[in-house]
Amino acid sequence: MKRHLSLVLAAMLVLAACSTKGGGTGSSGSDSSGVKTDFGVTATDLTLGVMTDMTGPFKTLSIGITHGNQLWANDVNAAGGVCGRQVKLDVVDHGYKADTAKTLYPQLEPKVLGMVQLVGSPVTAALKQDLRSDKVTTTPASWSSELLDNPYIMIVGTTYDVEMIDGMSYLQSQGMLADGDKVAHIYIDGEYGANGLRGSRYYAQQHHLDLREVKITSSDTDLTNIVTGLRGEGVKAIMLTTTPAQTGSVAAANKALGLNVPLLGNNPTFDPVLHNSPAAGALDKLYVVASSVPFSADIPKAREVAQKYKAAGFPEPPNAGIDYGYAVAEVWGAVLKKACDSKDLTRDGILKALQQTTSADTGNLVAALNFSKAGAPPTRQVYVAQPDASAEGGVKYVKPLFEAPEAQGYKAPHEQ
Repeated sequence: MKRHLSLVLAAMLVLAACSTKGGGTGSSGSDSSGVKTDFGVTATDLTLGVMTDMTGPFKTLSIGITHGNQLWANDVNAAGGVCGRQVKLDVVDHGYKADTAKTLYPQLEPKVLGMVQLVGSPVTAALKQDLRSDKVTTTPASWSSELLDNPYIMIVGTTYDVEMIDGMSYLQSQGMLADGDKVAHIYIDGEYGANGLRGSRYYAQQHHLDLREVKITSSDTDLTNIVTGLRGEGVKAIMLTTTPAQTGSVAAANKALGLNVPLLGNNPTFDPVLHNSPAAGALDKLYVVASSVPFSADIPKAREVAQKYKAAGFPEPPNAGIDYGYAVAEVWGAVLKKACDSKDLTRDGILKALQQTTSADTGNLVAALNFSKAGAPPTRQVYVAQPDASAEGGVKYVKPLFEAPEAQGYKAPHEQ
């Protein structure tokens, strides 16, 4: 069963990569019930795009998100589909490379109504203007508030800057941080890292923290020398907007060098595979903030998704991406239903439906969302989790959903 599913997924990727722009359904029209359509919608099918990372630094999380998307599609199709149509996912792998994504995008774009997944800040930044020009409503697996000047971007969850503000507030509430402390933020050069840093800068200003900013590249692997330098400076906490491998390097050095300060990471910084890495015994100081629940969350919807995942026979170990991918698709389902009710399954119709979505029920897989305020994160709430090798998905809750006072007062860069 597992081998069969892997072969099917591989076939999907090959077909998607070999597809051409001529395969789209770009002409406007309407069906017998008067529903208007243009791209990605036929009388029987509704196709959403998935541009993901199955071979790059965020592949574990990305594959989990894709499986979550597919589990939702399976459920929706079994219940009759959307607007009388079966939902299909067209999946391509860009390997977290913006140049590859730029090549794949014109092949995929004409065939889809919107993008239920677009992984990566550099990829999203590279395609940002194309998405606007082509009116492709897109959910990025990138949570940068800098993206929110584009009305076609649907961020499900809060943004990196707000995650960091909430997370630093949590550390301070637990006595791990105090006003005036010296702290550091290690961040990847680019929109992902810069947006996380925006949050730590804001919090540092509010609490008179002495913030050390350490820029790295996504290809840096051994960060021991950086942690050594931070130990010499006497930092009390280290914030991370990094890849999971880099998080592991910092965690291992934090322990080996006897620094042992709390580490706070944005949601993509942790991967359960770290439990099987040299960092395995050094993850107890790491806290991860996100708006979506861990795979092991003890809530009804998360237990339901976990059962579906196990029944599907996917070969990969579970992670938080699965619940997030299902939740994202649930939000898409709410938007599609609203568009169907308005008899407008065109790209213009999807944008209008999104902007009218003041709430979307994901069964608490993700914090409550409101997309009606232009430029604003749809939520400012996060969970706090810590790595736990004994928990399914590799993490456990340490604090349920909350919104820090500093996050309430923070204004995102494009917020109106």
